[in-house]
Amino acid sequence: QVQLVESGGGLVQTGGSLRLSCAASGSTFSMFSMGWFRQAPGKERESVAVIEWNGMRTYYADSVKGRFTLSRDNAKNTVYLQMNNLKSEDTAIYYCAFRPGPWTILLRPAEYRYWGQGTQVTVSS
Repeated sequence: QVQLVESGGGLVQTGGSLRLSCAASGSTFSMFSMGWFRQAPGKERESVAVIEWNGMRTYYADSVKGRFTLSRDNAKNTVYLQMNNLKSEDTAIYYCAFRPGPWTILLRPAEYRYWGQGTQVTVSS
């Protein structure tokens, strides 16, 4: 079993920044893919940023390119999402997701086995 604990959400004004963290604990895996997803009220969960198992490639949704940066610290089993220049449309619950194994970029929520509890990000104008 893998437990994912997210932190770093909160309330920020338009143009501000937040840094989300997702720490994995429990079973250890040498190869895994992780991603950040978000879900706004009344909308489906969507991929925001995803990194493949070896860290060589990262995917960003068009809506966040140039503003969000995903990074990964394998020694700490932690991934981060640095969010800059936040906009009101970034308001959502943000979830991290984890799938053991040598997977490439996984964009669909159904492809992930483990999920964090979610952290609220609210951007006010």
